[in-house]
Amino acid sequence: MGAAAAACALAALTGCAPVAGATGAPAAGHDGADGRPLVLATFTVIADIAREVAGESARVESLTRVGVEVHDYEPTPGDLVRTEGADLVVTNGFGVDDWLLALVERQQAPHVVLTDAVEPIAIEGGHYSGQPNAHAWVSPVEGAAYVEQLRIAIGDLVPEQRAEIDANAAALTARLGQLELRLREGVAGMPPEHRLLVSCEGAFSYLARDAGLEEASLWPVNAGGQGTPQAIAHVAAVVERTRVPTVFCESTTHPGTQQQIARTAGVRFDGSLHVDSLSGADGPAPTYLALIEHDIDAILEGLSR
Repeated sequence: MGAAAAACALAALTGCAPVAGATGAPAAGHDGADGRPLVLATFTVIADIAREVAGESARVESLTRVGVEVHDYEPTPGDLVRTEGADLVVTNGFGVDDWLLALVERQQAPHVVLTDAVEPIAIEGGHYSGQPNAHAWVSPVEGAAYVEQLRIAIGDLVPEQRAEIDANAAALTARLGQLELRLREGVAGMPPEHRLLVSCEGAFSYLARDAGLEEASLWPVNAGGQGTPQAIAHVAAVVERTRVPTVFCESTTHPGTQQQIARTAGVRFDGSLHVDSLSGADGPAPTYLALIEHDIDAILEGLSR
């Protein structure tokens, strides 16, 4: 946690007054503009999953904005106000949004941690070795586990709307199942030597496992910097040896190192993958389902060349 985050955590614990002009407009739970309960999620991806499940039964907001890197986000006093006004707080867990924990402890709203339903994959090597990889939502399989967690939590929050919530969750789960099948069939149809997903951030461990792909990355977590010389050399050697058709980077990361690896090896570079944030409305991933579909299509197209 950075200095600003620590200061905000201290503010949460000491009851310091919030600062005017902080991130986002404070929301006031059931007393909000339309009377619906407020579901507050830490970042845009899981907020959209919650929005799809909730339908019209609740208002869903994200603490962070589109394009913000969630790993090293530093909460503001305004985030404290918004958290205290929430009827349900949704976090991912596995360390990606631990910056909210001090704020959540101060308020009395229910709190759901989506990765409580996920068997973690441990990060291998480096500073984060042994810690759980947080990016379970990138896999359609684990995304369905998130949906089930939210179905229960939002249904408990608005029990009179449970039938609508259950139907929304079932529809979202079915669509994720279709995308999972598309991914598996696409990987099964490509040459075995192409079944390697090389990315900047190690965000695809769950997707790679479920699809039958090998994985290599420059760094495990975006907050960890741009990769050690050893990690960069390892990925460069893997790409040179395998001649995998395409290497990838995520939309919120700096692609320079991966672009250089691609140029040196004579392979294609694709920096369009979305992981930690949705895109804007005019981008390729304005919703969670669009994010999963875009990433799957980009990966299958890139590795099938």
